[in-house]
Amino acid sequence: MFDAAVKALSQILSPPMRSILWRSIGLALVLITVLAIGLQRLLSWFATYGEVWAEAMLGPNFHTTLNILSWVISIAAGFGVVLGGIFLMPAITSLVAGLFVDDVADIVEREHYPTERPGVALPFALAMTYGVKTALLTVLVYLVAVPFVLFAGAGFIVFFIATAWLLGREYFELAAMRFRSPEDARAMRRDNASAVFTAGLFIAAFVSIPIVNLATPLFGMAFMVHMHKRLSGPRPELLEPVRRSSVPMA
Repeated sequence: MFDAAVKALSQILSPPMRSILWRSIGLALVLITVLAIGLQRLLSWFATYGEVWAEAMLGPNFHTTLNILSWVISIAAGFGVVLGGIFLMPAITSLVAGLFVDDVADIVEREHYPTERPGVALPFALAMTYGVKTALLTVLVYLVAVPFVLFAGAGFIVFFIATAWLLGREYFELAAMRFRSPEDARAMRRDNASAVFTAGLFIAAFVSIPIVNLATPLFGMAFMVHMHKRLSGPRPELLEPVRRSSVPMA
């Protein structure tokens, strides 16, 4: 597993990957910018119009309290943009990954597995469905975990474990579906749940590093291509044509 991670890391900056890397980073930055602007506008709205609405509901006796709360929210707007970008980076990279699945996998397979049958490109809709569903699941899990951040950092542990499970699941199934139907890919992931989760920990650690995490779609996909190959072993049935459906993940 460590060898697979090293191979994935060393290939990120290789000449064939550079074009994908810059496109991936550019798209991730656009999404982060949109997220930051939206979050800042939302918190600013709460700090202004929300105060007026709350005072009308609670009465003038709460004016001072609401002023203080408005001031706190205004400050939080600045920090919220930064923290939102950090915590939602796994969701952002999940969306980006759906666009570059086959580009990354093709390069990895050509360089490291030239004598083996190459995978079949995923339908765009199927790849994006996986990306969107993983992103939404990530946001949902993070919203549930946010209250636990206040308790000795327990929320951060939940974030990390959830990220490992979600991203490990997504990237492995995307790599597996180049050779298998969605149903078979999910079954293989379940049969190797511990290995896939452990591999997901590597991706979770990678996505936790600021700036470096912009390359998560490349690292995650390249890493899981190696993991799928190793977990598959010699499988003659993989030589059969792949029958693929557009059924999204469960």
